[in-house]
Amino acid sequence: MPRPPGRVYVLGRDGTGSDSDGETSRDSVSDRDAETALGGESDRDADRLQHTARIGSFLARDGSAGAPVGVDLDRPHAGVVFGKRGTGKSYTLGVLAEEIADADGVVPIVADPMGVFGGLEAAGGRAVDPAVRPASIPPSTWPDLLGLDPASGPGSLVWRVVADAVDGGSSPSLATLREAVDAADAPAETRRAAANHLRLADSWGVFDADAPPVASLAADGNPTVLDLAGVADAAAAAVVRAVARGLYDARIDGDLPRLPWLLVDEAHAFFDGIAEPALRTLLTRGRAPGVSLVCATQRPAALPSVAVSQSDLLVSHRLTAARDVDRLAEAEATYLAGDLASRLPEGVGEALVVDDATETAHTVRIRERRTPHEGESPRASRLSDATFQ
Repeated sequence: MPRPPGRVYVLGRDGTGSDSDGETSRDSVSDRDAETALGGESDRDADRLQHTARIGSFLARDGSAGAPVGVDLDRPHAGVVFGKRGTGKSYTLGVLAEEIADADGVVPIVADPMGVFGGLEAAGGRAVDPAVRPASIPPSTWPDLLGLDPASGPGSLVWRVVADAVDGGSSPSLATLREAVDAADAPAETRRAAANHLRLADSWGVFDADAPPVASLAADGNPTVLDLAGVADAAAAAVVRAVARGLYDARIDGDLPRLPWLLVDEAHAFFDGIAEPALRTLLTRGRAPGVSLVCATQRPAALPSVAVSQSDLLVSHRLTAARDVDRLAEAEATYLAGDLASRLPEGVGEALVVDDATETAHTVRIRERRTPHEGESPRASRLSDATFQ
């Protein structure tokens, strides 16, 4: 949805030459001077504003709102959103999803382990019960997925059975894999243990041999919310791995014309398991084929260092835990003067933004959501007295 031209500072865009929306280069400009440093747009620049996600405005020192702030959507990016519980981390991710949904040529896919992004349906999105093909998980990963030692009898049997099925070019179901286990030349105890673990995977409800390809999640440009609330941790990790790798492969193979943005809430939960290799691939190599990744977490210390070092966009709401503040410090670069941690805002919905493209850091106030936000904690004081009568 094109927006009227306006004076906006775009994070992630270098602000020079024909690749700007009219912003001047701001290698060293204070928050107070931000709104006066912005230039006007030409007609050509105004056309490109639809590739800018308007996420909020600069926060002036007196607490008032300054010039609008956006995020570049024209090129792929890697980013992180930090914030302790209740400071607006998931809210900010939702704002970004809304903006991506409004832009041409890009599409948001949200991994939602807490069930708080269903409101994106109001922006034309859909919340889906995720289903992925068993073949989308590499054979060598299946023992880890099932909690089996890959060197053990059951673990090596599962590995071999999945490998044989995938090498045959088929998309096997879990029932087919169990049949192959039952027919395998292995001790009965080994076959029984392997089959039982495959039955456990079947009970998760996320594996379907006939599931549509991952690229279909981004086919129409509307937001897709992967509803992972209540899904077993291992199953959720399998979905995130399959989707992350599937988007990457689809862009490599030319099967996805849009540039996908994978937005992962509570991302720390997915870097400690089988999803980690696929997420790391997007962080380190995703920008070449055009896949963006934004990881949001209330536990920055639980993310690997590569998540911070490879991110060109960093948004941090308030943090208080020492380990989390230390992880934020890893984002400090020679062009940033002072201690980032000391600049973290106190208010809910306020954030410190580090922009690697212009080598600056700014304080912003995130705009209000246009779609319902379902991440707020319930309060007893808001319950009607009639509820208890």
